[in-house]
Amino acid sequence: MDELHEPKSEALRALFWRDEILQLMFWVKGEGFGDAVDAELLERFLGVRAEVGLTYLDRLVDENLIERDVEGRYRLTTFGHEQGARVFAAEFAEITQPAHGECGADCWCHMSADEAEACLAERGQPVDNRSGS
Repeated sequence: MDELHEPKSEALRALFWRDEILQLMFWVKGEGFGDAVDAELLERFLGVRAEVGLTYLDRLVDENLIERDVEGRYRLTTFGHEQGARVFAAEFAEITQPAHGECGADCWCHMSADEAEACLAERGQPVDNRSGS
């Protein structure tokens, strides 16, 4: 896997890996792949070397976002689960956002041709006024 391009400053790099790790842990748990991860899993999915991943995992333990079990694996705390869900939702929202000038899924233009024409006209886009007959 290609490595993610992390920020250059240590403070931003810590925030970057915090969000990446929480998002991954939330996804792994949500997909039913288990509720614990280790540094090797981070290396496989995120491209961060295992020894570096352990540093960030330990920071998340200090922040009460994850906890280490007796086997040396890491699990989300309740707070970590909430934060992971927030990061995951924000990332997913970016992917599913309508393009600039497009309507969202809840727009009436998806329900009728008249509404679609009105919506296009409102956005200054050409309206096809040809009738279907």
